[in-house]
Amino acid sequence: QVQLVESGGGLVQPGGSLRLSCAASGSIYSVNNMGWYRQAPGKQRELVARISRVRTTNYADSVKGRFTISRDNAANTVDLQMSSLKPEDTAVYYCNADVWVESMDGGPWPFWGQGTQVTVSS
Repeated sequence: QVQLVESGGGLVQPGGSLRLSCAASGSIYSVNNMGWYRQAPGKQRELVARISRVRTTNYADSVKGRFTISRDNAANTVDLQMSSLKPEDTAVYYCNADVWVESMDGGPWPFWGQGTQVTVSS
């Protein structure tokens, strides 16, 4: 039906930057909210940033001023620019999208990517 594929994770030193990208594809009629979540070892998955179709954004307090979320509605993509990274940002980052699916009643339905590892370490 709908697939979300993330890219851009990796190892970075404290204070460095990374850009995560996520592309949604498949039987998409329209995409509502898109966002990034993360899960560190031994912790629950938490919201990092979220963006609506009209580009209203909200961020976790811990990343405000350091991370920027953006999207391309035509391409069904969402990016997360991460700057001034800290060791506590280390986690698996997951892309999320709320999608109205072609030939499927109701919605929007939540879909998740497979996750991409971000490690901040010297």
